[in-house]
Amino acid sequence: MSKAFIRDDAAGDDDDEMPGREAADEAAKQAAGTRNYITRQGYERLQAELLQLIDAERPEVVRVVSWAASNGDRSENGDYIYGKKRLREIDRRIRFLTRRLDAAEVVDISRQERLDQVFFGATVTYLRNGEREETVRIVGVDEVDPAGGCVSWISPVARALLKAREGDVVSLRTPAGMDELEVLSVSYG
Repeated sequence: MSKAFIRDDAAGDDDDEMPGREAADEAAKQAAGTRNYITRQGYERLQAELLQLIDAERPEVVRVVSWAASNGDRSENGDYIYGKKRLREIDRRIRFLTRRLDAAEVVDISRQERLDQVFFGATVTYLRNGEREETVRIVGVDEVDPAGGCVSWISPVARALLKAREGDVVSLRTPAGMDELEVLSVSYG
């Protein structure tokens, strides 16, 4: 049979992704070709996740798969089938994290000299259209947490705010039209 018709299990399917990782993976794809800026905390979080996968989760799944394989018939063995699938997911995530950490450029925000201007790592409070006050922290694509107020430095909001100073009003194009963002405060740390 031709290799073109054989599925490569090491590569896996895109629908086998680990739950909760789709947003981070999508953000990383959007940032392809750009630098992978990341804060020290974000870098350490990714590194801790990688070590957890390598040192704890993967060995445990390998142990379960080995035990399940020793039970005989693998075609109807749920532990074996699920374990192999989970192992592919873990290996895929390990490869992803390794590539992201290798390409990461850690930005030391404590060395920021212009504290009144918005740059990577800044926490910015702004007034949207003179009505609603919002606070965001500008972080790397691997650190995005909309619920926690962390936005990627390549997001439209962050791009509009970059290099602005306290008191500046910047425009943000949204699907609903143009929004005016008045920068109220900028802080680092």
